[in-house]
Amino acid sequence: MKRIQFIVLLLLLTNSIWCQTPYGAPEVNPVTLQKNFQDWFKYQTTKIMLSTDFIGLDAKGKTISKDQFFQKLNSGSFIPIRLVPTDKIVYKLYKIAPKSDSSIKATIMQLAFDEYEHFKMEGKPFPKFDFTDLNGNVVSNETMKGKYIIIKCWYIHCAACIEEFPAVNALAAKYKERSDILFLSLAEDTPAQLTSFLSKKPLFYAVVPNMKTYMNQALHLNGFPTHFILDKEGKMLKIVSDYESLNTALESLLQD
Repeated sequence: MKRIQFIVLLLLLTNSIWCQTPYGAPEVNPVTLQKNFQDWFKYQTTKIMLSTDFIGLDAKGKTISKDQFFQKLNSGSFIPIRLVPTDKIVYKLYKIAPKSDSSIKATIMQLAFDEYEHFKMEGKPFPKFDFTDLNGNVVSNETMKGKYIIIKCWYIHCAACIEEFPAVNALAAKYKERSDILFLSLAEDTPAQLTSFLSKKPLFYAVVPNMKTYMNQALHLNGFPTHFILDKEGKMLKIVSDYESLNTALESLLQD
């Protein structure tokens, strides 16, 4: 009987430790979530949006800067879990369980690395450009001043890039009446390749070909797709890696 009481007390204490924060409880059990990689990966891809403006808490529940939050995630010792209920986006760090699948550590470290690099670029001018799209229109830093620029970086053989075409097309259609917003895409492929491909899978963005060198050397991209949101002065407001994060950022930044 004493053993059973001890186990119950231990479970209650553990539950209390990972539930108590000034903001609320975690929306999922951090320990249970780590028992299966597929469960973690689904949670990471659908619930973790580190490009958004969020409040970060360390493992003890103390508020830390976004910069510190990313550095701790990059250490490979933690996973982020969103807290509820709250009217703000709050992520708390939880220790990676010793026996969890090593892929959990790998995926969160890759996500944290990419998002941290994006975060450090926010507020900086977009690298100098002078492009000509498939329709012969010249697009440059100077000609685009006074407009918000939404830039999608992609290439033909990127499955994730193509999969989000319907969603980003709907997004472009949603803001088509806004004369101060331009949707632009940079593609690695040649004009001939793009013309053939886009005839079957249209993209409602202006498309600039032969951008592989620029994206590698000027933008230092590590993954595709990557989306940039530039303000009217050409500074990078947000850099995100998927449509969901892009849509969330635009709803916040481009309100009428």
